[in-house]
Amino acid sequence: MKEAKLVKKAVKGNGKAFEELLIIHSERLYRTAFLYAGNREDALDIVQETSCKAFQAIGQLKNDQYFLTWLTRVLIHCAYDVLKKRKKELPVEKLVELPSKSDLKVAENLDLMEAITHLKEQHRTAIILFYYHDLAISEIARMMDTPENTVKTYLQRGRKELKNRLGGEHDGKENIS
Repeated sequence: MKEAKLVKKAVKGNGKAFEELLIIHSERLYRTAFLYAGNREDALDIVQETSCKAFQAIGQLKNDQYFLTWLTRVLIHCAYDVLKKRKKELPVEKLVELPSKSDLKVAENLDLMEAITHLKEQHRTAIILFYYHDLAISEIARMMDTPENTVKTYLQRGRKELKNRLGGEHDGKENIS
């Protein structure tokens, strides 16, 4: 409820409300940026760039209830921009800094993170949004501006590629609903 009021204020140009929204979602933004960048420095750059671009464009937000969807979309575009500018590969050594709440061991995280960074952009985005943010297919489709069935295909292909890279077996019978 409080967040909805903050979004309305931010859309009207209230910088303090926008700042509070960024603080509320800062951890999620950082984790998403880290999944794309693979290191702390680039992740922080992506979050900073996202904050600037989002602040400049907050007046264009058409539906207040999709603020986080919109903000995540801005972050994904910023992540790809930063990665394209730097054209750098993800060194596995830097992944040791991985901030994670999961119970996976560090080595498993490193393998998974490395495999995710090698996925195609669409597959990576779908995998991150679905598995790391627990977003529904419909919301991912809205974020990616793609039909839901295409998102399902991205997820299926991304999982298949991850299983191949990580040495798992893929039966091809998985369904996403």
